[in-house]
Amino acid sequence: MSGERRRPAPEPIPPEPIRFFGTTWVEHDGGYALRRACVAAGGLAAAVAGGLLLRLGYEGLAIAKVGGLVNILVVGAVTICTALAFRRTWEGFVRRPGPAREEDAERSVAGLMAVGFVGVFLAWSLRALQEAPGEQLRRREYERGRGGGREHP
Repeated sequence: MSGERRRPAPEPIPPEPIRFFGTTWVEHDGGYALRRACVAAGGLAAAVAGGLLLRLGYEGLAIAKVGGLVNILVVGAVTICTALAFRRTWEGFVRRPGPAREEDAERSVAGLMAVGFVGVFLAWSLRALQEAPGEQLRRREYERGRGGGREHP
């Protein structure tokens, strides 16, 4: 018997749960399709409710007669924040932020994400029509961690 020790095979990494889906995204079981439909409908309903809330705020500005310039600035700011929040959320589904961006960046854009909350809801809703939001990223990492280059059905 030689003095060589065999290294145990690396343990496969467990799948990372996704909000609202847990680990049902791995095998598309456990009500996965129903969950996707609910997330898509819920995100859309929340975006519509948010739009109505923003409309109420805009009407409050009109009642206060703050002037045309303030109205334009508010609408522009909300529109830009909504677009940026949508893009940031959408990109978060397919790519993880770099290590330098994580904590500080999240704190620095918290206000932007709060103002652009409708964009976040729309991103969740639209992504759920294709897959569980974040599934592509998690599946890529999961398959790599299992040591497989094979595609999962």
